[in-house]
Amino acid sequence: MVTFILAIVLLILGYVVYSKVIERVIEVDPTRTTPAVAHPDGVDYVPMKPWRIFLIQFLNIAGVGPICGAIMGAQFGTASFLWIVLGSIFAGAVHDFVAGFISLRQDGASLPEIHGKYLGNGMKQVMRAFTVLLMILVGAVFVNTPAVLLNNHFTPDWNIFLWVGIIFAYYLIATLLPIDKLIGKIYPVFGILLLAMAVAIVVAFVVYRPDIPEVWQGLENRHPNAAHNPIFPMMFISIACGAISGFHATQSPLMARCMVNERQARPIFYGAMITEGVVALIWAAAATVFYHDPVLAAKTISPEGQPLGGNAMVGVIANEWFAPVIATICILGVISAAVTSGDTALRSARLIVADFMHVDQKPLPKRLLVALPVFLLAAALLVFSLLNPAGFDVIWRYFAWSNQVLAMVTLWTITVFLYTKKKPYILTLLPAMFMTMVTASFLFVAEREGLGSLLPRWLGYTLGAIVMVAITTVFFVAMHRRDKKNNTSIQ
Repeated sequence: MVTFILAIVLLILGYVVYSKVIERVIEVDPTRTTPAVAHPDGVDYVPMKPWRIFLIQFLNIAGVGPICGAIMGAQFGTASFLWIVLGSIFAGAVHDFVAGFISLRQDGASLPEIHGKYLGNGMKQVMRAFTVLLMILVGAVFVNTPAVLLNNHFTPDWNIFLWVGIIFAYYLIATLLPIDKLIGKIYPVFGILLLAMAVAIVVAFVVYRPDIPEVWQGLENRHPNAAHNPIFPMMFISIACGAISGFHATQSPLMARCMVNERQARPIFYGAMITEGVVALIWAAAATVFYHDPVLAAKTISPEGQPLGGNAMVGVIANEWFAPVIATICILGVISAAVTSGDTALRSARLIVADFMHVDQKPLPKRLLVALPVFLLAAALLVFSLLNPAGFDVIWRYFAWSNQVLAMVTLWTITVFLYTKKKPYILTLLPAMFMTMVTASFLFVAEREGLGSLLPRWLGYTLGAIVMVAITTVFFVAMHRRDKKNNTSIQ
């Protein structure tokens, strides 16, 4: 329990202290006119109250990542606590804050447009396609999760595709309506529900006093299949939204288009990420109790002898510690987290495609024209995930890796931004290098079902390090050429 309390304190201190360091570095200007004030359009550029924007941002980025991802990451042991805390403070929250700030300064630009400005037009085109694909994957994953939970816990006699249809219908409405008409009104309720769920687990810690492992008891890999799931890089892919997630930077422009003062950027972007880190830490601690306790560990295994997934573990934890009413609230909190990320993911996809094709999004028919192909692709992936026994695992793996690749590219983007502004770019360079190593190593080290890893683990790590060094070298060479060009033009 001591480690858990210290971790919570460190996350809070990270917001109080380190976020102010980043705010000074990027030079937030409260007198500067924001995009929402400069040209509100009543659809996406809509001024809103700061507390409402914060709750929307929190729910946009939360999803099931800091819950299911943290639970799956907790299988690796107490090392998950360190990653959630250090990742949130020094990588994830900085990533969200600076990316959101750049969008705020660039008229609410979508993430691929930001990539293009600092990494070149070629990268912009690649990231347009890559980011839209990720948003479609998120949409599919975040329909699957709430549909399965709703069907299993509340309507077991229903056909699951009824819930799929209901959720998709909501997603389409939320994607097309002005952001303040539906999302702005119901998200605060969902946000309170999600936070209440986390508080309920903390109360359970106080009441039941579970034996939460301490980091000084050892950081060894406790995964039930540890031989095939090394902590590096698997844990850093599993725990994404609770530490760092590229998906977050796709959501930040949505809120950058609603803010009325740059001073709001720190609590909305950095603060929402830290809040998500707290939620992830709570769920990781709860799951770790189950994985470490010999009696409770039996509840984490399916009748077929396989470890339960993150979705199933939510029900196990809730039903073990809470009365049925509170357990239901916890499950509803997870459902709301998934739903409120899926809808804004598809909304982001619409905006990215619209920006790319220069389609005015004020008329409803044009919004529908852009949204329909995105929804059809998400629906196709969703049907695959529900009809194929291993379909969800396949989609989740691609989603998780793509998510961290996007985080890596965004970290390099904001590193270039800081370098060009003559700011201490080391603050994001180190996280960018680390995430490059994580995502590159994953390609070579992660084991495929029935096939094993692509390469021997030592060789996979070596190649991951080579990729990281190569990209870092490209960064410094490009910045040196940029400086040389600028000096020549001045002369």
